[in-house]
Amino acid sequence: MPNSILSRFLRLPLSIRVLTISLSIIILFGFFITFIEPETFPTIFEGIWWAIITTSTVGYGDYAPITVLGRITGMLLILTGVGFLSTYLVTLATAAVAKQNAYLEGKTTYKGQNHLIIIGWNERSKLIIHSIIKDQENIPITLVDESLTTNPVPETIHFVRGNSNLDSVLLKANIMTASKVIITADQNKEELQADMHSILSLLAIKGLNAKIPCIVEILTAEQIQNAKRAGADEIIETNSLTSFVMHNSLTSQDTMIAFLELLNQLKDKKLQFIPLTNIHGELGDYLILNNYLLADGKLLLGVKRGGTSYLNPNPAFQFEENDELIIIT
Repeated sequence: MPNSILSRFLRLPLSIRVLTISLSIIILFGFFITFIEPETFPTIFEGIWWAIITTSTVGYGDYAPITVLGRITGMLLILTGVGFLSTYLVTLATAAVAKQNAYLEGKTTYKGQNHLIIIGWNERSKLIIHSIIKDQENIPITLVDESLTTNPVPETIHFVRGNSNLDSVLLKANIMTASKVIITADQNKEELQADMHSILSLLAIKGLNAKIPCIVEILTAEQIQNAKRAGADEIIETNSLTSFVMHNSLTSQDTMIAFLELLNQLKDKKLQFIPLTNIHGELGDYLILNNYLLADGKLLLGVKRGGTSYLNPNPAFQFEENDELIIIT
């Protein structure tokens, strides 16, 4: 039985063991000094108070032993209790520093819920995080990346270091309670390798949480179908968009300059998909609704119906119940 209690005690964290020993010494000496000098220490409380003040080296002087045995007891308390109490305080400080370092180095598990997980640290990730902070959306963000050694934005995001293909890393990012995942392409790899890495990450994510919405950046057209098969909810074809801009710049430079200036202005705006049922007021056809939204400071770009989007449809376009409006606010 004693061995069992000792083994359980030794399995406790070091800080708890040291604190337990320190408190035991303080209480023991508090009782002992009360027994030795009852006139100086009339109650057990005064004895324990003196023991705490002595071990903490504060030394108020309101209670002090006057007999030889009492002073020997005080010396023994200083030699034993002060050492254990100092060890406890050092252990606490060490644990706090270790916890902070673990947070900065991406070794701690995220405990929150309904957060956004961004995989990969690059310029796109930076812009996404910057936009969320600028818009004051208060969306908790967890960044997963294996190339970083420390948290790039410790005051804003939670960082998890590791390969996003591994279940252990995704669980550390709390993938089970996240609201959405954005997978960006790894710029340190070749395009095909980057796409394969993104698809493997997508498969790992969907294997753990099949219902979580995933937005995936794909660089090669050949891997788009594989990303869809893996369960991507949205696919961003970065190279296709870039090629479109460059190609049109060759044939119509003035038009593309205006287009790029428009995109630059849209950085400070929000592109939203709003269900038609959320719009209150007279709907009518596309022209009537467009004028209604313009009066409210919103620009109607088009309508999303199922898997098809209609940009600037005919003014007489008729809406259906499940339509979503593509709006810039």
